[in-house]
Amino acid sequence: VAIVTGDDIMAQLAELRAAGTVDLESGRGLPEQALSANAYLGAFPIARALERGAEIVITGRCVDSALALGPLIAKYGWQRDDLDQLAQGSLAGHIIECGVQGSGGITTDWRLVERGYAEMGFPIVEVAADGSFEVTKPYDTGGLISPATIAEQIVYEVHDPGRYMLPDVVCDFTQVELEQTGPDRVRVTGARGLASPATYKASITYADGFRLRTTLLIIGHEARAKAERVGAAILDRVQRVNVAKGLGAFRATSIEALGSERYFGAASQAQATREVVLAIGASHDREAALQTLAREIAPAATSMVQSISGFASGRPNVQPVVRLASCLVPKSLVTPHVTIGVDQLAVPPDSTPEEVLPYLSQVAEDEPATTATGSTKLVPLRWLARGRSGDKGNTANIGILARSPELVPILQARLTAEVVKQFLSHLVLGSVRRYPWPGLGGWNFVCGDALGGGGIASLRMDPQGKALAQILLELPIAVPLSLAVSDPDPDPDPGRDRGRT
Repeated sequence: VAIVTGDDIMAQLAELRAAGTVDLESGRGLPEQALSANAYLGAFPIARALERGAEIVITGRCVDSALALGPLIAKYGWQRDDLDQLAQGSLAGHIIECGVQGSGGITTDWRLVERGYAEMGFPIVEVAADGSFEVTKPYDTGGLISPATIAEQIVYEVHDPGRYMLPDVVCDFTQVELEQTGPDRVRVTGARGLASPATYKASITYADGFRLRTTLLIIGHEARAKAERVGAAILDRVQRVNVAKGLGAFRATSIEALGSERYFGAASQAQATREVVLAIGASHDREAALQTLAREIAPAATSMVQSISGFASGRPNVQPVVRLASCLVPKSLVTPHVTIGVDQLAVPPDSTPEEVLPYLSQVAEDEPATTATGSTKLVPLRWLARGRSGDKGNTANIGILARSPELVPILQARLTAEVVKQFLSHLVLGSVRRYPWPGLGGWNFVCGDALGGGGIASLRMDPQGKALAQILLELPIAVPLSLAVSDPDPDPDPGRDRGRT
C-alpha cells in the first residue's frame, strides 16, 4: 500500500496571501480562516507508486482523471513530454470518473437507454500504448455506450475545451472524434496535449455562517401565487422576530415555487399549475436566527392559505455553510511524496512548465457564422441538439452538441452567448462565454455567477446547475423550413399512466 501526500497546503496559505493570491471566481483575497487547503495533484505520483510495486495507492487531493492516467503512465512508460498520450489518458479518466454517467446514466435522449437505471453497467476504457482508447461496459448490463452518450460526458464540467488545465498536461479536446465500433463500444481519438502549467489549482474551504432550507406542499387554484405569498410572509415574520431579538436581518433568502417551472423564468408554461412545492431558504451569520425560522414553518399551516402540508417530518435542521475558494499555487510551493512502508520518494513537478499557453479555441470561434435564409419555423433547441451541464463552484458550464452537421451553422449563428445569457438571465447573473467544440459539433457555454454561490453555499434547489442544459434545450430556435427536423424524443404513448409500470 502506497500513500501519496503533499497536497495539503495549509502551511503555505500565509505566503500565498502575502503574494496577493486571489480567489479565481470572485477576485477577492483568500480567506483568513481556512478549514482546509489542498492542491490538486496529478498522475505521476500515482504512477511512481505503482512502478515501485504498490498494489493499492491512497492519495490526498488529486484531479479525478489522475486515477486513470497514473496506471497508464506506469503501464506504458509515458514520459512528461508525451503530451498527446497524456491528454488522451486524461480524457479516458474524465469519461469514467463519474461512474455510470459515462455509460448512459445521464443523457438527453433518455428513452434510448432501454435497459438501464436499475442495473447500469459501469464504463470501461481500454487504452492502447498510443493513447487511443475504446469505451465499453460489461456484457449483459444496463446503460448505453454511443457517440452521443460519450460526447455528453466529455463536455461535462469543462470550461475552455481547447485549454483544459490539468497538473500534468493542458488538454485540447476541440478535435476529439468518436466512432461507434460495435454494440456499446466507441473509439475515442484526437485529444492533443500542451505543456503542463506552472501552477496547481487548489481548493480552500472556510466557514461562512449558517443556512436553512425547507419545503411545504401547497395545492389548489393559484398555487404558485399562494406559495410565494406564504414564503414571503414566513420570512417577514421571522425577520421581525430576529430584529427584535437583536439578531439582525438575514444575509440572503430564497423562495421557489417548484412545479410552476420557476427555473424557466419568463419561459415558464406552468405558472397556473394547481400543485407546487414551496422551497424556502435563508442564510445568516448566527445559528440562532435560523432556529427561529425552523420554529415558524409549521405554524403557517394554521395561519395562512388552505392546503399547506408536507411539514409532518418535523423541524428542518440548520446547517453550517462551508464555502469554497479556488486559487492557483506555484508548483515550487508543492512537493508530492510517495510513501511505501518506511521508504519515501519525492516526486517533483515538471522542471520547465510553460508559463504562457496558446489560446487555441479562440481561432475557431472567430470564424464567421453562416446565417440561414428563406422561410423559417421555430422549434425547441432540443430538436436540434443535445445538452449537458454542471458546476465548478459558482460557475456552470452548458455543453450543447448539434444532432447533425447540417445544424452546426444554424446554431453557430443563432445560439450565441448573448442569446443564452438573455434566456437564462433569471439564473445566470454573470457573463456567458461561448467556446467552440468543432470535433464534437458543438459549443461550451461558461456561465459566471450562475449558482447562487454554488454547492452548500447556495439556497437554490439546484445548486450545481444540473438542470441548466435541460432549461436551455427549450429555447426556441428559428430553422429553415427545408430542414426536416422533428421531435427526437416523442412520447410513444401519451395516454399511458406513467405512474404504473
